[in-house]
Amino acid sequence: MARPILDESRIHPAIREKIASWHADIIQEVQAAAAANAVLVVGMRQNPNPRYARKLLDMHGIKYKYLEYGSYFSQWRRRGALKAWTGWPTFPMVFVKGTLVGGASDLARLHASGELAKMLA
Repeated sequence: MARPILDESRIHPAIREKIASWHADIIQEVQAAAAANAVLVVGMRQNPNPRYARKLLDMHGIKYKYLEYGSYFSQWRRRGALKAWTGWPTFPMVFVKGTLVGGASDLARLHASGELAKMLA
């Protein structure tokens, strides 16, 4: 199922570049890290869910890269660009082999089912 994204023809030409470049640096950083690492966890301070995802990976000896962007009170606009880019509304954002697999509970389900090991094989 494709997620709904506003068609570019419905965006005025005068603002298309502004939308396309909105916090592009953070998106490029996450894209590069997702491409360079088998597992990437994108999180933020004060949120227990990124810690839970990292703890799960640590417990099972799975190497990962962690990127942290601010806290509840800082860098929320930059994190908003990641949410708009991925369509995923919460943190962490966990990527396995460049594919967004969801958050901490989704990662736990993948691990419990054995699918995570298959993806990493």
